[in-house]
Amino acid sequence: MLDPVTAAPHRPDSTVSAALRGLGGRATLGDVVSATGLPDHEAEVALRSLLETRRGHLEVSDSGDLLYRFDPRLIERDAEPFRARFRRVAWSAFKVGFKIWTAVMLVAYFVVFVLLLIAMLTANRDGRGSGGRRGFSLGDFFILHWLLGGRGWDRRGLYYGDRHARRLPKDARPPFYKKVFAFIFGPEEPRPTQLQQDRTVVQLIQARKGVLTSSELIEHTGLRIDDAVEEMGRLTGAYGGDPRVSDAGEVVYAFPELMRSAHGEVRAREPKPAWMRLEYPKTLTGNSGGANVGIGAMNGFNLAMASGLGLPSSFDPVIFYGLGVVPFTFSTLFFAIPIVRSLTLAGENRARMRRNVRRLLVGLVYSRSVGAVRWVAADDAIRHVTRALDGHQVPPKIILTELERLSAEFDAEVEAEDEGFRYRFAAIRESFVEAELMRRRLKLQDQRLGPIVYATSDTAAEASRRDLAAFDRELEGAQLDLSRYLPSHTRVGYEEDFEVIMDPDPAKT
Repeated sequence: MLDPVTAAPHRPDSTVSAALRGLGGRATLGDVVSATGLPDHEAEVALRSLLETRRGHLEVSDSGDLLYRFDPRLIERDAEPFRARFRRVAWSAFKVGFKIWTAVMLVAYFVVFVLLLIAMLTANRDGRGSGGRRGFSLGDFFILHWLLGGRGWDRRGLYYGDRHARRLPKDARPPFYKKVFAFIFGPEEPRPTQLQQDRTVVQLIQARKGVLTSSELIEHTGLRIDDAVEEMGRLTGAYGGDPRVSDAGEVVYAFPELMRSAHGEVRAREPKPAWMRLEYPKTLTGNSGGANVGIGAMNGFNLAMASGLGLPSSFDPVIFYGLGVVPFTFSTLFFAIPIVRSLTLAGENRARMRRNVRRLLVGLVYSRSVGAVRWVAADDAIRHVTRALDGHQVPPKIILTELERLSAEFDAEVEAEDEGFRYRFAAIRESFVEAELMRRRLKLQDQRLGPIVYATSDTAAEASRRDLAAFDRELEGAQLDLSRYLPSHTRVGYEEDFEVIMDPDPAKT
């Protein structure tokens, strides 16, 4: 027997991972139990844990059996290719370095060049060059105070752009240097954690009485069907989901634990659907026009001064490099980075526009499928999207392409008309019907916490009273035949513990 102190810790997840690799990433619970020797409840817990962290999803056979399908390499859900990760890290490091350089170069050189310009103008006016000044004046303090944004702004606060900043009180407006960084690299983007993103999905599950299908998740997120199925697998592992197969063969996910509360009935407001959560087009800087003009003028002044001082009549290395080459290089990059970013921003906004078109089509298709009108004509789709995105020109070809993709995902019926094609999404209606039937069958919203039968704060006497009260409640209103659990007391025999293990036929009496 292994010494419990020196024995290796039991790792069901790693054991199940190894078994899944040997099974090609596709297995039933029985396959995993057979391959690992783990108890079925431990194997199931490990599989659900892997569903949450690895790329995989659940499948249901026509016999109603659940199959777990993972990528054979068991890739992590958030795994990022090396090249993409390297580019992201390199770009992040460059941004940090350039921001530090900006804080020094833009402000310092601007002040230096202003002082030099004043000195030159004053010298030209009095002919003796006595107009220069030294030291740090009150005017310089106000310039730095303006650049740093006063005292109201939290230095750790993120700048999401002028649209967000205008909602803040005046004393909490972002400092000027945040707008300078946004001019170069764009506004900072909020990056919610997975738990934060899951809050609205949990709210959706609770609003749908603890039962959800992949089609209903698409209604909320706009995901493509394959991604929605995989996401339901992750949610199943994360929130104790119970996949069930309806009578019509629809996979329905029940989340009983999310419908239990210490405060009575669980109530949740239905979150906004995907078509009410369209994505804004990304802006190049996020700043107001006036802020961009001011920043551009400030850097343009530095660029002009560096160009003039970098070409003196007599070569002076200090002036040439210190007041010429260095600020000229910085100011050129200051303008060049946003220009390069604008090229990639156009492609990103096209992708956002396509996602918005899909979300709008999801709204149209779902309302038609669940409502009285079953068919969606191509002309209807074009009119709906064009009207919803008023002010944004969307080519009809893009709308029709997204509609065709949506019809392929849901295996829609297609009919040809004189005006074009029309589509009928019977699978969406069937999914909603089966989910509603499962809600009525399970009635998870009617779950209630029963009387407390155990508490860690109980004394021995209180625990005994709780046990007796629980036993009495079980007996109330029911005629229980407990004798079937008790063999006759006249039958006597002998059996050692090891005999049960060694017996080749456990069913033998």
